[in-house]
Amino acid sequence: MSADDKPSAEDNLIARYFAPLATDPGALGLSDDAAFIKPPPGCELVLKADAIVGGIHFFPDDPAGAIAAKALRINLSDLAAKGAKPLGFLLSLALPKDIGEPWLGAFAQGLREDIATYKCPLFGGDTVRSPGAIMASVAMFGSVPDGMMVRRSTAKAGDTVFVTGSIGDAALGLGLRNGATWPLSEAQRDHLAQRYLLPLPRSALAETVLHYASAAMDVSDGLVGDLAKLCRVSGVAADIDATRVPLSAAAKAVTAADPAALETALTGGDDYEILCTVPPAKVDRFRVAAMAAKVAVTEIGTITEGEGANFHDAQGAASTFKRASFSHF
Repeated sequence: MSADDKPSAEDNLIARYFAPLATDPGALGLSDDAAFIKPPPGCELVLKADAIVGGIHFFPDDPAGAIAAKALRINLSDLAAKGAKPLGFLLSLALPKDIGEPWLGAFAQGLREDIATYKCPLFGGDTVRSPGAIMASVAMFGSVPDGMMVRRSTAKAGDTVFVTGSIGDAALGLGLRNGATWPLSEAQRDHLAQRYLLPLPRSALAETVLHYASAAMDVSDGLVGDLAKLCRVSGVAADIDATRVPLSAAAKAVTAADPAALETALTGGDDYEILCTVPPAKVDRFRVAAMAAKVAVTEIGTITEGEGANFHDAQGAASTFKRASFSHF
């Protein structure tokens, strides 16, 4: 073998850690510089890409497997809100020079576990050197029946507004990581920290969203701001009872001790829950289907004529927020 024929360090890294994860025939064992995929008959592709960066979306000392899972799951969350089933993903990694074999092995294992859980195979990607923070970028593709992708822009006045799971846990978990000292039990602290570390995409609800939601998106930048985005592109308003927004027991303990933390919960982001609107005639069937999917859903308000996402308290007084959502810029 000549010097030019020897595998590069990057080739060896891919062969050792990522090629074993690329089991779909279209991935070609990561031996090519492209891959192929064919959507199921009668379906369209749904495309999504999100990146996470150390120091912004995760802490540099977070477990490597959790970083891998987070990169994958935030994209799965978007697919679920579109009513789409995952087909696979591409992964691009930017790695600092000091990243070693143990980190890469743990990262690959985190990917391996979620690939099996969510049935979302790896098809390829890229690895490059980073002069600073770790970056993991996932480009994901899914499928929906032709013409049925659930959009943000199709909410109608009279629709009921629902959210899945609980809101605010991740933002409060980030607060704990940054030194907040709320009086919580160890179990409550662990719950909030885990929700920030590892999102739980509501993939089990994708089919329900597909058949019953008029509009949907995932909550990634904060409920208040994300609902405002949905209202803006749909040309409607929303009337939301802030007291009905579902909070976990841990989040309730935080807001009881520190009422100002409710704003953090409503605007802080990283929930990765589904926000959707459902026409009145479909509300009962939506609830039944969600129960069958074992995903908790909560009605928090109504879509109305007008503009803006309007939150109010138990007495009907309008809620105001210093910042509606997280923004990188």
